[in-house]
Amino acid sequence: MTVLVTVAHGTRNPDGNRIAAEITAEAATRLGMTAQSSYVELCAPLFADVMTDLRDDAVVVPLLLSTGFHVRSDLPTAVAAARRSVALGGPLGPDPLLAAAQVDRLVEAGATSGQPVVMVAAGSTDPKATADLRGAARLLGDLWGAPVRLATLSGLGPRLADVVRPGDAMSAYLLAPGHFADRARDEATAAGATVVTDVIGAHPRVVDLVCQRVTRMLSRAA
Repeated sequence: MTVLVTVAHGTRNPDGNRIAAEITAEAATRLGMTAQSSYVELCAPLFADVMTDLRDDAVVVPLLLSTGFHVRSDLPTAVAAARRSVALGGPLGPDPLLAAAQVDRLVEAGATSGQPVVMVAAGSTDPKATADLRGAARLLGDLWGAPVRLATLSGLGPRLADVVRPGDAMSAYLLAPGHFADRARDEATAAGATVVTDVIGAHPRVVDLVCQRVTRMLSRAA
């Protein structure tokens, strides 16, 4: 038997951690698989512990939106300690399904067609993560049909205060509530954004994406 393991960053916000559990449970139901959600830090079960305790082969889908230290170092290190066969996937983004979820969040928040958008991400010091984020902003712009500019809350990239213009909409390229989501909302509003979206959350397109990744990994292993 092969099990599904997801791994999110983890947050001190219980609502944020529940998002990962909801995505995992819905994907498991669709796929007919046993599944376990886990976290890099700040919340149990930790991914490293799940890997150490594995009793079955597994496919791992990171619930992370871009490349970064966790994807390139922490996760492979934990997988190497597993005593079963583990297929480790890449980050969720950039992907058109995430862009579709962001468009839904923009509409839900009251953004209007053609309204300029600033996409805000947590950010990273990894240049590959920045490239991923730029790709995600392009995908969102293509689907939204209006300019999308990128801002980050940490690491490389411009800050919200330097990017947001009065009247812009802010699209949170964040999966779950927590510290960064709170900062994005507050800083975008202070800079003059008139529309501020919720996080992407357990959107059906995110579940679609997880299922798509699992199906591909299982096909390669067959």
